[in-house]
Amino acid sequence: MTEIADLSFEAALDELEKIVQQLESGKAPLQESIAIYERGEALKRHCETLLKQAEARIEKITLAKDGTASGTEPLDP
Repeated sequence: MTEIADLSFEAALDELEKIVQQLESGKAPLQESIAIYERGEALKRHCETLLKQAEARIEKITLAKDGTASGTEPLDP
């Protein structure tokens, strides 16, 4: 299995969706379900972290009076 920290957001989300499907099917034995659930929780935290990092990098473009771009400022100051 790939280390969670090495996964992109899309790869982590894809794996998380597969875990949800496995757990919802109810076909995995209890011990396996617990391990799968724990990995799912770690994947969820990883996705949340990556989203927060992306949000921190998003900036709002500011416009001059003539309508041209004049710079940027934080999206949520």
